[in-house]
Amino acid sequence: MPAGGPGLEPPPPQQPPDTQEAQEPDLEASDAAKPPSPAARRGAGARTALTGAGGAVAARLPALRAWLVPRLPRLVLTVVAAGLFVASFPPTNWWWAAVVAFALLAWVLTRPATTLLGGLGYGFLFGLVFYLALLPWVSLLVGAMPWVALATVCALYPALFGLFAVVVRRLPGWPIWFAVLWAAQEWLKSIFPFGGFPWGSVTFGQTNGPLLPLVQLGGVALLSTAIVLVGSSLTAIALEIAHWLRPSDRTRAADPPAVLLPGVCICLVLLTAALAWPRVRHAGTGSGGEPAVTVAIVQGNVPRLGLQFNNQRRAVLDNHVRETMRLAEDVRAGSAPQPQFVIWPEDSSDLDPLLYAEAGQEIQAAAQAIGAPILVGTVLDAAGRVQEPPEYTNTVIVWNPVSGPGDRHDKEIVQPFGEYLPMPWLFKHLSGYADRAGHFVPRSSSAVVHVAGVPVGVATCWEVIFDRAPRKAVLGGAQLLAVPSNNATFNQDMSEQQLAFAKVRAVEHDRYVLVAGTTGISAVIAPDGGELGRTEFFQPAYLDTLVRLKTSLTPATRWAPIVRWMLVGTAGAVILIGIWQNRGSLRPNRRRSRAPAEVKDPKDRKVADVAAPDDEGGEHEIFDSGRHLEELHDHRPAGAPEPGESPQPARPGDHPDLQ
Repeated sequence: MPAGGPGLEPPPPQQPPDTQEAQEPDLEASDAAKPPSPAARRGAGARTALTGAGGAVAARLPALRAWLVPRLPRLVLTVVAAGLFVASFPPTNWWWAAVVAFALLAWVLTRPATTLLGGLGYGFLFGLVFYLALLPWVSLLVGAMPWVALATVCALYPALFGLFAVVVRRLPGWPIWFAVLWAAQEWLKSIFPFGGFPWGSVTFGQTNGPLLPLVQLGGVALLSTAIVLVGSSLTAIALEIAHWLRPSDRTRAADPPAVLLPGVCICLVLLTAALAWPRVRHAGTGSGGEPAVTVAIVQGNVPRLGLQFNNQRRAVLDNHVRETMRLAEDVRAGSAPQPQFVIWPEDSSDLDPLLYAEAGQEIQAAAQAIGAPILVGTVLDAAGRVQEPPEYTNTVIVWNPVSGPGDRHDKEIVQPFGEYLPMPWLFKHLSGYADRAGHFVPRSSSAVVHVAGVPVGVATCWEVIFDRAPRKAVLGGAQLLAVPSNNATFNQDMSEQQLAFAKVRAVEHDRYVLVAGTTGISAVIAPDGGELGRTEFFQPAYLDTLVRLKTSLTPATRWAPIVRWMLVGTAGAVILIGIWQNRGSLRPNRRRSRAPAEVKDPKDRKVADVAAPDDEGGEHEIFDSGRHLEELHDHRPAGAPEPGESPQPARPGDHPDLQ
């Protein structure tokens, strides 16, 4: 009989406690069993991704720290050097900062731990920081991305310099080779790509420096070479003295520091500049028998800055006519001298005066009011070219008060991405600013126009930064140089930097240079690079000044291209020599580190230290401020390993004290 008595159901079987709890409904478990919402899945995925990325970064931090710490001093010095280099340019104009900049960069590139790849990287970093800081005005026109892209492309050239500097640093006289390598990369950047971009050449930061007269002897390339040579030579002297004073160097008493060659280089540069200075200074005083003429520059200004300038063509023409009329009134009142001719800026009439009669009549009225010819910067339809959209020439035309248009200069070097768009099939798809580029075409024409009987050389805006444009004008008989420009799309810093180009050209060719800008800065520059007058930026104004007509040709005018080709050829030759001499050691020998052999003799210890692993994981390349590897043989005891070889453990039969 079942337990519990007759008529009673048996009690339910007893369940274990765990089983009972499991049978109870779990609301939380049932909620968790529901499939997660899409938002929850996305959040979980994001958290997982962030966790994974954070873990990956954390895992790489030790390796990054190990890579960064030994290189940090060189990285910092490279950035400091680039900052100092920028400070040598307008508006700061600390000419001496360029010398210090190249001294620091030379120190970085001559460190034994700096490899070929390191030289490339340090050079690129130097160039990137420099051009980003030098060219921020580019972003005002086209935004940040083209500015960064331009700086990045420009930085590739200092990167090449850094690479080849490591190749040649072990050659005797390395400061000289560093200087010619820099001159070579400046030349390359001035011709490629899209016709080149010489902006940022060392020379154009030296307009206030004592070495500026060198530009009259050998042009821009010679002065750039001299600055880099002085900076590198200072580093060579410092390295030699530091090596000589090193307490661990027991041979310093018998081996004095080799400072003769770098010292001679510095003295030679200073002496040459001192010898050239009197001639430059004499030309700047205006003394001599050259005939003098009075020339006026008119800066009419624009209604507003920026790209909208191109949509206000009639207003710009009216402004320049109005300012010329004011000058004419001052001449009649006796408060200003009568000019022999007047210079208007580039784009002072964006209406073609040969097609639009009203524009031509306004210019004619201004010329008649002042009673002198006007050099008018204008835009002309490119005759004989049937294109869609239409194409134009950037032209400076002489407008006589009686006969109207006369001589003209068509711009030969047009600005890429500003006046025309190179490779439109590519760049139109890369940037929305590409469509804003103009449709100007270059025209080969005379660089000299005759105004009131005076041969005037014209280098329109962008052309003045290229060596060949003003040189062509002077060789063509120009007795003074005019630089009509239009900086309405940029700011004052850009205008100051362009003015530095004009100052260098004045000294280089021994000519007065007249800079006329729509918004400024307009200036009259003497042949010594000094300013005889200047206007304020973004203000209507005129300058009325006496200048002298010069006819002599400087050594730079005659032979600067030869000097540049000699420097470029020397750079190519020294690179080949460096590659040949270092063919076995250009790449550091990366080996698994081993415990250093025990060396009992102090002399052997010195040789063993030469091949000690460096702080980048490879062996030190033997570099001692330009000394040859052969010098190490003079101090190496018999049986010592060759430089770059690992020392072998000392054996009783190898050491004289143990025999």
